Formats: sequence, C-alpha cells, structure tokens
Amino acid sequence: MLTQALTATDDPSPRPLPTAVAELLTRLAAPPRLAAHLRLVHDAAHQLLDGLAQQAPELSVDREAVLFGAATHDIGKVCHPAELSGPGSQHERAGQELLLSHGFPPELARFAATHGDWAGADRTIEDLLVSMADKVWKGRRVADLEDLLLDRLTGRTGGERWTEYLALDDLLSRIGEAADRRLAFQAAFPL
Repeated sequence: MLTQALTATDDPSPRPLPTAVAELLTRLAAPPRLAAHLRLVHDAAHQLLDGLAQQAPELSVDREAVLFGAATHDIGKVCHPAELSGPGSQHERAGQELLLSHGFPPELARFAATHGDWAGADRTIEDLLVSMADKVWKGRRVADLEDLLLDRLTGRTGGERWTEYLALDDLLSRIGEAADRRLAFQAAFPL
C-alpha cells in the first residue's frame, strides 16, 4: 500500500514526491496514509508556488525548499503514528530530528518543526508557504496565517495590500476547490 500511496495516479493524481523523500519513506516503512498526505500537501505547494509566480513574477522564494518542506512536514508522524488520526505536535520536533539523522540539512529539516507554528518571529516566507500548503490542500483557511503571508508578500513585492489580498484569496480558493477529491484520495490509504 505504501508503494501505491507514493505512485498512484488516481484523481486527483498528486505530483510525485522528490525521489529522496520517497526513498526515505520507503526505508522507514511509513504508513501509507502519511505518504498520501505528504503527496497532497506537496502538490498543493506546487499549485501555490505556481500561482504566486504568475501573480508576482518578481517574488523571490526558495521554491525547492518549500517543495521539500511540504513533502516532509509531517514525516515525524512515523515516530508518532497516533498523530495521524488525532491531535498532537510531538511529530514536529521528531520529524526535524529524523530528517537530520538521515543527512538532510538543517535549513530543509526545519520545516518539519515549523509548519505547525507559523507565528514565530523567525519564520520565513518559505515556512509560511509550507504551513499554507498544509492547510489549503483540504480547503482550510486560517486568517492569521493568511495575514502573515500577505504581509510577507506585500513586503517583498511592494504591491498594494488589497490587490495582493484579492489575488491570494482567489488562488487559495482555486486550490481548495479540489479538497473533497484530495480528502478521498488520502482516506483510501490505511493508517
């Protein structure tokens, strides 16, 4: 089932995870549902980045870091599987440590620890984008996260806040439209 979660092309056919991430999940014998979830969030991050690139081509973000962060943000749930179906944040620090122990650099491993706490003063726009992808894949909107991201976007682009808000709102709404299909895809794989 893990292989299918990593490779399935069913509707909504999320993009494949980066090879290094898929290989790590296989070595760890990750729960299939976790692999499916990571693919869905990774795919939402692609859509978010593509949409932002269209809206603000001058915006400079580390695309590869965001995509890696989205692909690994919940990897610590391998160590805390109860958090796959229930609340908890122990997976955040565990995920960062897991990635570091497998040779991934700190600047990429950090997303596992930061995706659930976007209000930290040291959060980068990349951290916020990973957090946003983790929400919007299922159609969830979080006002304070959107406000923080909007502040960072307007700070980088110099755009008018209201115009940037409308564009971001439209983008998040479009990504969220496929939430039901994504949720069904994820639910098709066992915990």
